[in-house]
Amino acid sequence: MELINFKELAEAEIMESLFAGFNRFQDVKKCWRKENGKWILKDIAFTEQWDSDEYSRLIKCLQNTIKTGGTIFAAFSNDMLVGFASVENEFFGSQKEYLELSCIHTSYEYRGMGIGKRLFSLICRKAKEMGAKKLYISAHSSQETQAFYKTMGCIEAVEYNDELVAREPCDCQLEYKLRI
Repeated sequence: MELINFKELAEAEIMESLFAGFNRFQDVKKCWRKENGKWILKDIAFTEQWDSDEYSRLIKCLQNTIKTGGTIFAAFSNDMLVGFASVENEFFGSQKEYLELSCIHTSYEYRGMGIGKRLFSLICRKAKEMGAKKLYISAHSSQETQAFYKTMGCIEAVEYNDELVAREPCDCQLEYKLRI
């Protein structure tokens, strides 16, 4: 197995060339939907593959994450980005206990190698250091994505963030209680 290196990114490192070898391919066959208060796995098929416009938006979002006090961790194989995750620095919820896990992605060819789990762990540690009690995740509803979050111990969010729901109404709203 090849060596994967993890590090926190600085704003100056977040540029188009960072994502040159990153493959955000996902062949989705089934997605979770909440209907009449119950979660149902439905046949919803599509292919997700980011284009240059989506990478441009991502770069601006990630740069803003750092500018506003958030953190981004990245995974590299031979200096090529193979995964990344970000946590924002804006508390919310009735008890101001949530921080948002805004991104977590592993390049297609590197999935199933534990990279996402390690990135999740790094984000959890950082969010805890920042004073959060819970991570909030507005997560892709695909069967595979939800399986990852369930494996990590995430559950349906106790409190929904209305802004995040409005931005991605098909996402599953999750939370993860940070361990003390």
